[in-house]
Formats: sequence, C-alpha cells, structure tokens
Amino acid sequence: SALCCADARDLVIPLHEGHAYHRSAPHHFCYTNTRVPQWHDIWTRMQIRVNSSQMIRVTQVDSEEELEKFNVWNVVFSFLKEKLNDTSIDVDLYSNKTCLKVELLETDTKYCVILFRRFDPKLFLVFFLGLLLFFCGDMLSRSQLFYYSAGISFGLLASLLILVYMMSKVMPKKSPVYLLLVGGWSFSLYLLQLIFKNLREICKSYWQYLLGYLLLVGFVSFGVCYRYGPLENERSINLLSWALQLLGLLLMYSGIQIHPIALALVLIAICTKNLDYPLQWAFAAYRRVQSARLGPSPPRLLTEEEYRVQGEMETRRALEELRSYCRSPDFSAWTAVSRIQSPKRFADFVGGACHVTPNEVSVHEREYGLGGIFLEDQLYEEDEEEE
Repeated sequence: SALCCADARDLVIPLHEGHAYHRSAPHHFCYTNTRVPQWHDIWTRMQIRVNSSQMIRVTQVDSEEELEKFNVWNVVFSFLKEKLNDTSIDVDLYSNKTCLKVELLETDTKYCVILFRRFDPKLFLVFFLGLLLFFCGDMLSRSQLFYYSAGISFGLLASLLILVYMMSKVMPKKSPVYLLLVGGWSFSLYLLQLIFKNLREICKSYWQYLLGYLLLVGFVSFGVCYRYGPLENERSINLLSWALQLLGLLLMYSGIQIHPIALALVLIAICTKNLDYPLQWAFAAYRRVQSARLGPSPPRLLTEEEYRVQGEMETRRALEELRSYCRSPDFSAWTAVSRIQSPKRFADFVGGACHVTPNEVSVHEREYGLGGIFLEDQLYEEDEEEE
C-alpha cells in the first residue's frame, strides 16, 4: 500500500506560473500557492488553462488526497458538465493548493496545461458596475428608462425558466429527462452554461430564431411593464433603491480579489455616500460646545440705515396684505365705507394709490424730518440755558 501511495504521488505534476506542460496521457496536476496577495493584485485573475486536440474531462479538487478519492457528486457533475477541448479553471489567490485531474476520452489525445496570472478587465467592470449602482441607486430607482430596461431584461431571463417549467409539464412522468428537469439547480446551471458557451455558434447558425425570440419576449415584457407603469409609491421606490445599493456593494466586494482592500473600499463608499450626516452632527455638536463655553451671545442691534430699510419693507408688505384683504370676498365693503370719512380715498388706496397725501408727507417731514429734529434740538438747548 505504501508503494501504491508513492506511485500515486509521483503521478502528481506540480504546476508553476508561466510554464506549459504538454502531455498525452492522463495525469494529476497540483499548484501550491506560496505568494501572499499584494495590493496591486486587486483585479488580477489566476487561471489554469487546459487545451487539447480532442474532447477531455477536467475535474478540480482542493488537495492531492481528493484526487484519489471516489466522490459521487464529482462523478455526477462530470457527466453534467460539458466536455471541452479548451477549459479554464479559476484559482483563488488565497487558496493554499489547487489540484486537477485530466481524463482522456479518446486515445492519442494531446493536451497542454498552463498556469498564468493576468489583469482581468471583467473584474474591473464588475467593480465599476457595483460602484455605479451604489452611488446612483436613488436616481435609477426613479428612472423610467431603467425601469423598462430592467423589466425587459428580467423578462428575457425569466422566460428561460418558464420554458424549463413547460418542458417539465410536457415530459412523461417516468422520463429520465423529467428527473433532470425537476432535479433543480444543477441541470438549470448546465443549460445556462451550454447557452452562454455556445452563444456565438447560436447567433451564427440560428440568428433568425434568436432574433424572433428576443423581439417577442422583449415586446411582451415591455407590455407588462407599460401595463403596471413605473413605481410611484415612495416606499416601493425606497425598497428598490436599497436593493440596488446592496447589489452594488456585493458587486464591489466580488470585483476585487484582495479581501481586506475590498472591505475597506466598501466601508469608504458607505461613509462617502452618507458623509453629510456625520458632518451635520459634528457641526451641531461643535456649535453646542461653543455656546455652552462662551454663554449666550447678545443680540446684534440694527443700525439706523438697517432700521429705516426694514421699516420701509415691512410697511410696504403690510399695505399689500391690507389691499389683498380688502379685495377678498370676505371683506365687508359697505360696512367699511359707512365707517370711514373719505370713501373715495379708501377706494383709491385699494386700487393701488398711495396711502398718504403729499400734504401729509410734507407735514411729516417738517415735524419728523431733519428740520424738525434741528428745531427740537434748538428748543431743548434754550430750555437748558434758562434753567
């Protein structure tokens, strides 16, 4: 048994970055991670790529011991998973060891295994999309364009699930395909995997059917969205906004490979979006501390010019309010006319004329103007001298 274990370990080929391993027989490969992720690896993707001349089956495990173990789920997923001659396996930057097993389905099959590290623009796009959703979630939740585009996209994805449900209803109850359909997520993910990996071939060969399907489902989805209309309830809009912001935070976190940096950026985004509230609280607390330390400040007195301007403005506004009240239907005009001495002057005032006559203005200036003040000062001084 010790000899068998030694032979099995000898079959495991260690992988190194940038080295290509060309083989023509089944082998086990393992990569041992000895490098600590750095800050510049935030959008770095590490992958193991397997290219072959014919179809092969690639199984990924986490350790060398699992390569020799028999796992029922690995067998089931290996049959469900599509067999390709170009397979890419993502390697976690924090994983200690990643192993894979290559099985040949046909003889005389040559394949190449290579491990590389590169900048992945998809991770940056995921992070940027999350940033956009988090900071623009309030605006998008109220946008009609986003409502209709999201409704049509959701309708296209939901139509695939409806097709699977309809197929499960049509299939015989004892059919093995029916068991796969009701089997749940594994077969659904397998169908989605087939569709997305063969999307180019589907667009090239069956573009008429694909275009008709997209137009039909898109038109029906648009009709449903138009029937119910955009969200108008404020609580529904808030729920959609919170959901978009939460989705944005998840995309931001998943778009960065370095977990501490991802968590720090998420916290910075949250603090930046809600920065006005802490600033308001800090300013209010500072004002309270200053007022408690210095005591109540005395009110500032108005200057003579400010007092004159404020008096003119308040008088003008009060006169306008009086005119508006006199023109309203609640005002009893006959009662007012019977009590005043000059009805014509009152009517002119309500129509927009000045409330004082030129004679009254000259008398007021003579008594309370500069001349009146000077004469009053002279009389006051003479009284003081006589005393």
